[in-house]
Amino acid sequence: MPLIYLSCAWVVGIFLGSKFNLPLVLILIGLIPLPLLFFRQHRKLIILTSLCLIALFSGAFRFQSSLPTINEHCLQFYNDQGTVEIEGIINTDPEVRDKSTHIRLSATEIRLDEERREVSGTVLLFVPRYPTYSYGDVLRVTGKLETPPQLNDFDYKGYLAHQGIYSTMLYPKIEIVGTGKGFKPLEWVYSLRNHLSQTLAEVLPEPQASLAQGIILGIRGNIPSSVKADFSHSGTAHLLAISGLHLTIVLGMILSIGIWLLGKKHYLYIWLALGIIWLYALLTGMHPPIIRAAIMASLFLTAELLGRQRTAIIALAFAAAIMIGISPHILWAAAFQMSFTAMAGLIFLFPPLQALGRRAVKATLGEDRPAASVANLITDSFSVPLGAILAVWPLVAYYFGIISFVGLPATFLVLLALPGIIITGALAGSLGLIALPAAQALAWLAWLFLSYMLLVVNGFAAIPLSFLKVDTINTRLIWTYYLVLALALWLNSHRRQASTLTAKSLTSGKASINKITNSVSKLPKKWVIPPLAVVAILVSVAAATMPDDNLHVSFLDVGQGDAILVQQGTLQVLIDGGLSPQEISLGLGNKMPFWDRTIELVVLIHPSADHVTGLVEVLQRYKVKQVLHPNLDSESDIYDEWLRLLKEKNIKCIIAQEGQQINLGKGVVIKVLNPQIPHLTDTESDIDNNGIVLHISMGEVSFLLTADIMWEAEFELIACRATLTSTVLKVAHHGSDTSTTPEFLAVVNPQLAVISVGADKVDNRFGHPTPEVMERLEEKLGSEKIYRTDEQGTIELITDGKRLWVRVDN
Repeated sequence: MPLIYLSCAWVVGIFLGSKFNLPLVLILIGLIPLPLLFFRQHRKLIILTSLCLIALFSGAFRFQSSLPTINEHCLQFYNDQGTVEIEGIINTDPEVRDKSTHIRLSATEIRLDEERREVSGTVLLFVPRYPTYSYGDVLRVTGKLETPPQLNDFDYKGYLAHQGIYSTMLYPKIEIVGTGKGFKPLEWVYSLRNHLSQTLAEVLPEPQASLAQGIILGIRGNIPSSVKADFSHSGTAHLLAISGLHLTIVLGMILSIGIWLLGKKHYLYIWLALGIIWLYALLTGMHPPIIRAAIMASLFLTAELLGRQRTAIIALAFAAAIMIGISPHILWAAAFQMSFTAMAGLIFLFPPLQALGRRAVKATLGEDRPAASVANLITDSFSVPLGAILAVWPLVAYYFGIISFVGLPATFLVLLALPGIIITGALAGSLGLIALPAAQALAWLAWLFLSYMLLVVNGFAAIPLSFLKVDTINTRLIWTYYLVLALALWLNSHRRQASTLTAKSLTSGKASINKITNSVSKLPKKWVIPPLAVVAILVSVAAATMPDDNLHVSFLDVGQGDAILVQQGTLQVLIDGGLSPQEISLGLGNKMPFWDRTIELVVLIHPSADHVTGLVEVLQRYKVKQVLHPNLDSESDIYDEWLRLLKEKNIKCIIAQEGQQINLGKGVVIKVLNPQIPHLTDTESDIDNNGIVLHISMGEVSFLLTADIMWEAEFELIACRATLTSTVLKVAHHGSDTSTTPEFLAVVNPQLAVISVGADKVDNRFGHPTPEVMERLEEKLGSEKIYRTDEQGTIELITDGKRLWVRVDN
């Protein structure tokens, strides 16, 4: 117990040091109680008091000494002084987002006004998603070094300061001057993690792939915002954050399953748990929050291994004090607070919850029935996460700004799938490094568990009044919650005369294990029925997703850009990919069967960013057999990446020109109407006017996909007497006033029009579609026959060659 008091005094001192600039001489206050040692009766108390005072003021001094000294050798000294040139090394794995990448650069040198100086400090860089960068790369960046701004009610500056970051730089000019300069073992860990992430993206559709990456590897940048919102509203957002809570849940399930399978003999279940915890930490990138959580979990397991369960909280408090001493700012880090409280919940709340569950099982089923043994395993498995959730719940509400009223039942049901996701996902990712087809078959199991999780989360999030958004939560309410919880535990411990944590809190002894083992041997059906049930569900879902004989043309909602998926039976043709890798992946995941990871033909209309960016992600995730693209040049990083991937994957490429024809079978024909040979030149935009125009027909129904062509190309197509008459017109250039002339509209004579356009005013900065084009279309078709992706979401048109059906998201 003295170690707990000293640890608490040290942590309180760190906190006081953040509020007051206390002089070091105050440490001498700890010597004041020492003369009282002459009173032998309270000698131990006097010594403890003196040491606590010394620890208190030492903690305050430690915090003050951890603050950076701002001088010419400190990077933040140069904030807000205009354009500077910095050289440094990427000190952690870059965080890839949908359209950008966040890089932490540890600076070593700065150049300002032709003068170079050695500096230290970390700057957060915001750069485009392509080209890609890696841990250990040495960069020379040129841009404006800025102080992190305040974002509405969010203290972004303080958030970054707690991570040791005091400077940011937005989209600087970057030059790579070296590679592979990082710590080699950590470089290998990041490389393994990224390869596993890429494998999961190749074998799983969206949003299941990004969810698996978040849960298994801690990579959350690609999870769609709509999925994050559902997890937040259902009170399960903590499952997406690899923290102490997440690790505690995994630990609890490993312990329960390990005890059930291996028993307590030789403590194999503890060694198994230790191995899996650190393997899990390795897979998630060995980030500091993960390492801290793994250390806390290891201390708990070590206490159990040594039979000193009572010392678990002492070891936890001491470890927390040491971690805070090494890096005082983590005291305010959400991940650290959640890690500590989750482990405290395991120590204090798990035993009474387990005892309550076992009493309920005993009262309902008795002790000797085989069903009781299985029920005890289930109650043990869920007592651990329930204890962790009860402990960390106020922090989740505080940091995520949402109080969910369905969090506990939603978490309970979601946890049923968590072991399956982690096991099958990790195995599929690992197997994919060796044999991708075999990994894809295993990934079907992961897809089933992930889909179940999404179904539960979406269901609870959709319940009316299931959550309450709060701007701020008074910290007094949080402290009141913990005081009430502590009082309840104290009353329970005295009523039961039970210790905080005993060996019986983990198992009911060898006799119980033997009973479970005997029950298992008597119930072979339980090993047969679950796999058969899983196979039956997979077969049923696969049968339900088998394609029909109709032609499906889906205008995917990818924001300000084009992406059109043409499906005929098991054949898929993707035309453009939009500007967002996340949106195109999500759109394809919603429209293609989960078991189909092949696209027969990808068409790049022209090499502008709002057409090619998403296709780069498609090449990385799917097996693409052929590519049709125009012979156009473009000087951009994203187009260079596209060309590099085509060469790397040895994909067959065909240069598009007028007159080409593609037969998909079942009467579906795709004709290439543009570009002309020779190309149009000296137009307002040669790239737009020489883009690929396609005419797709099945029986009496046809589609005209006009890319981004302008009036010059429209008149050229009319003059060449191209096959323009169509049932459906995909309006050119998102409804720009440079296209869709009255003459062109009269020749096409459509019955329905589709406009692919973004709702985001930042991406759609030109305000498409323009009022002039909308007026022409309404005059020709009527407003009810004009469909827009910014209003209706993804628009799917289905035809059997005679009739046409329209299906929209909104």
